[in-house]
Amino acid sequence: MLIMVHFFFFFLIFVLSIQGTLTITPNESIQGNRTMISAGGTFEAGFFNLGNLQGQYFGIWYKNISPRTIVWVANRDAPVKGSTASLTITDQGDPVILDASRTIVWFSNSSKNAQKPVMHLLDSGNLVVKDGDSTKNFLWESFDYPGDTFLAGMKLRTNLVTGPYKSLTSWKNAEDPGSGAFSYHIDAHGFPQLFTTNGANLYSRGGSWNGFVFSGVSWRRMLKLVNFSLEINDKEVTYEYEIMKAGTVTRLVIYPSGFVQRLLWSDPRGWEILSTRPMDQCEYYAFCAANSLCNVTNSPKICTCLEGFVPKFQEKWSSLDWSGGCVRRVNLTCDGDGFEKYVGMKLPDTSSSWYDRSLNLEQCKKLCLKNCSCTAYANVDINDKGCLLWFHNIVDLTRHTDQGQDIYIRLAASELDHRGNNQSFGNKTLIGILVSIAAFIMILGLATFGYMKRKKLTRREILQIFHCKYKGEKEDMELSTIFDFSTISNATNNFSPSNKLGEGGFGPVYKGVLKDGQEIAVKRLAKASEQGAEQFKNEVMLMATLQHRNLVKLLGCSIHQKERLLIYEYMSNRSLDYFIFDSTLSKQLDLTKRLQIIDGIARGLLYLHQDSRLRIIHRDLKVSNILLDNDLNPKISDFGLARTFGGDQAEANTNRVMGTYGYMPPEYALHGHFSIKSDVFSFGVIVLEIISGRKNRNFQDSEHHLNLLSHAWRLWIEEKPLELVDDLLDDPSIPNEILRCIHVGLLCVQHTPENRPNMSSVVLMLNGEKLLPEPSLPGFYTGTYQHAIRVESSTTRSCGACSQNEATVSLLEAR
Repeated sequence: MLIMVHFFFFFLIFVLSIQGTLTITPNESIQGNRTMISAGGTFEAGFFNLGNLQGQYFGIWYKNISPRTIVWVANRDAPVKGSTASLTITDQGDPVILDASRTIVWFSNSSKNAQKPVMHLLDSGNLVVKDGDSTKNFLWESFDYPGDTFLAGMKLRTNLVTGPYKSLTSWKNAEDPGSGAFSYHIDAHGFPQLFTTNGANLYSRGGSWNGFVFSGVSWRRMLKLVNFSLEINDKEVTYEYEIMKAGTVTRLVIYPSGFVQRLLWSDPRGWEILSTRPMDQCEYYAFCAANSLCNVTNSPKICTCLEGFVPKFQEKWSSLDWSGGCVRRVNLTCDGDGFEKYVGMKLPDTSSSWYDRSLNLEQCKKLCLKNCSCTAYANVDINDKGCLLWFHNIVDLTRHTDQGQDIYIRLAASELDHRGNNQSFGNKTLIGILVSIAAFIMILGLATFGYMKRKKLTRREILQIFHCKYKGEKEDMELSTIFDFSTISNATNNFSPSNKLGEGGFGPVYKGVLKDGQEIAVKRLAKASEQGAEQFKNEVMLMATLQHRNLVKLLGCSIHQKERLLIYEYMSNRSLDYFIFDSTLSKQLDLTKRLQIIDGIARGLLYLHQDSRLRIIHRDLKVSNILLDNDLNPKISDFGLARTFGGDQAEANTNRVMGTYGYMPPEYALHGHFSIKSDVFSFGVIVLEIISGRKNRNFQDSEHHLNLLSHAWRLWIEEKPLELVDDLLDDPSIPNEILRCIHVGLLCVQHTPENRPNMSSVVLMLNGEKLLPEPSLPGFYTGTYQHAIRVESSTTRSCGACSQNEATVSLLEAR
């Protein structure tokens, strides 16, 4: 009996030592495995270790989210050596962390002394010290010392009197929570705006406050989940947000790379990215320099001078070097000046601005005209309220991707006259033009009617030809240009075999040169291909909505009788497989360039899955569908098999499996089940092919008779993964980055979709900003499916230098 009592006593002590607690007093401490838990069980606080670093940190994380997601670290720059660290509070209410010798390693002052200090962890994630049972006027709170995570209820403050601000600060890397280089804060010079800085340098700008959110944020979807607020008084500017719907778990994080992301927890999918900044070149601060407009949809010439301005260095500007910015063609005289209106903008840098919330827009205009230094004006917010004035140069003006604001840029009187002369006509001239237009419309209408009758085109095709727009089943489709068939025929030398670049399931692809010298790539639908006709419609509808630097740009289309043409920007370096599978050309892609290509493909795929207007699954991602531009930057192409999903849809089934063997995941190839994780699997195959320089489909390990995925897995578990690296390359000089890529590749090709990461996690992993879990067995192909691969591989014809048509179609039985 005595033994049982002792056993129960020690067991009770053990349980108490590891269980969570709700409060801490000066006589108590948190150490070892003991943790602190918020009253509702949302957050947990305690000591933890990271990576291979020999030190302990005290932090806060979500209790019921796996893997552990840390939102705050107390001693981020002072890890405790050893494993006997403890956290307690002093009699005055000051939190302290002690090492094994009871030496203070980290200390934080409370705002005032307390009689009975007690530490609590709130369900907001805020660790606070209170005096006794008081529920107000915290003596100390962790929210006053932000880390890299912005939680609901936390406030980012900027002091208008003394100048200091509270900011988010990135970690050094995924395994070191120490203060990194990037900071996220409110800049209160002029009208308050949101900045990310890299040390002392401005990195990106979230824009000025528009009444709902900072104007650089794509905010419409955001406002359904959270309510943002900005308060400005004589002493400080305060920025915070609150959750609109109970149960929503969201956070904002600044990563060691400088990226800022708003994430939403979605069980079982994990953390989903709602927004990322910077997302494109225009979101980097002053990318186009002074007095210019940045519009990423105008790629590659995304920078243009404002009306009345010209490039400061024309030769550099013409070569796409915009660093010099633009200068006025005619200086302002402050006599008869006017304004040019720009609609839908992220307003420019407001650090040198002036504002008054009580003035209307007309008063604002008059006020600007009275001041010769005033260069632009706008409403303070999106509800057409207040007056905001700019002085001197206009910096960081960007076309908004969601809903921007209007701004009026000042022009000299002579510039207004010049524009007026160009736009004015005499009455007789105007009448003549109107008559000519009316006659042209009548002739065009008769010609269209005759053409429809003669060629029996559908209404949709006529709309495509003449209006460049038609209403699809779910989305509006708009293209830049509808090309005349004869134009494309001439550009390709009547589709000469010497202009042929390759051939895919859609049909042949030709190089063409337009009359203005622009090079194009033309996909020509095989006339008898029903599959190609469907792919044509699918690709046109999708590509018209997509704009990203890692996606090939669709320039237009052409329809003539049974001819269907897609016209793309020309990629001079053709496709990725043309390089990595060639013993000579592969040497042009060193390991650094290969890692950059992998990162570019990942970002393009993340855009398709998360950040585009539609959620898009490519379904035929492979190295031959990755094209390379002049600088060997990757661009994803060929969206004929792509499928769009609704905002909440994540997966679907099909009875017709279409794609390329060797890149298909098991659940799609065998059962027709596809999701965003299907593309993730294909991406993983591409990663391993890029690193190894070998094809998954044709590779066979002579010793173990394994395919490439199995071979990579064997090397991984035998702890010699660097043997996977292409033999033609020099000894790897960046082994950590290569190992990380191989690791990510194996995570992406795991057998079950649930085990594969989403692309948002992949991008973070590739940049060393997220811990990598151990991979499990990859998707091995066995049985009849393995036999199908062997049969197809043996019958594929050689295509020389061009990319082979590897697309296959299998029909599954209905279930």
